[in-house]
Amino acid sequence: MRVLVLGGTGSIGSAVVRELIARGHAVFGLARSQGAAAKLSRCRATPIAGDIGRPETWAANLPTLDAVVHAACDFNADMAAIDRRLLDVLLPTLAAQPNRPRFIYTGGCWLFGANQREAATEASPFNPLPAFAWMVPQLERVLADPGISGIVIHPAMVYADAGGVFSRFAREAAAGGPIRLVGSEAVCWPLVHGDDLAALYALALERAPGGESYIGAAVEAFPVERIARAFAKRFDAPRATPVVISPDMIAAELGEWARGYALDQRLSGAKAQRALGWQPRHLDPEARLP
Repeated sequence: MRVLVLGGTGSIGSAVVRELIARGHAVFGLARSQGAAAKLSRCRATPIAGDIGRPETWAANLPTLDAVVHAACDFNADMAAIDRRLLDVLLPTLAAQPNRPRFIYTGGCWLFGANQREAATEASPFNPLPAFAWMVPQLERVLADPGISGIVIHPAMVYADAGGVFSRFAREAAAGGPIRLVGSEAVCWPLVHGDDLAALYALALERAPGGESYIGAAVEAFPVERIARAFAKRFDAPRATPVVISPDMIAAELGEWARGYALDQRLSGAKAQRALGWQPRHLDPEARLP
């Protein structure tokens, strides 16, 4: 397939680019800087100059594509307006392509709200974190658009050997601590390694029917406090004992979206495993700490 990846230099998108190229797909990546273009080129992807915030400057000149993976989000105050503008321009452009392209939209675990009694599935009702409530009508729009074959993937909390969602823990432990947990020591997160998530995107491109959604959770729920203590031990930082801070504190520091770190969640990736043959390999987060 000829695939355009939006956000191809980000934490999710870069892993998707590598996975798709390893599977023999021709990958294009949107690049808003020379550095991003160079990074894509080193991965053997073809850079396309452009910014998701200004889709009218590049969307009309896209090459013929079989698919688009939308994994771009910069977590700023304008992210909802940027995403709506992107779809306003890009979806009609894709509908005019010779083939009906596949379009994978990235949702997220924070659209399902807090739940620990039973793992949320793709059939569970949305209860989004307010900062991401805008994403629900966007993904519904993608799934309903007749000009594309829309698919949605909801990643769990994404970690990687270089850190991912655990990066803050690593920085705080390396500095001697303390490592801050948001909301409670009892919070659990659904987790997925970036390489496993990239494999799910590839499988969805190759096998998923349009109109379907999949949760990318390799580990349904993992105590965040265990990860924090593992980082303290790894960095030999006795003062890095976890401390609890409020959601208000982390929101003041990073933005309203960061309240998601306090969500106590359990998510199931069973549908993706059953329907697409997804087989996550990284099931022990503590063993993958940098």
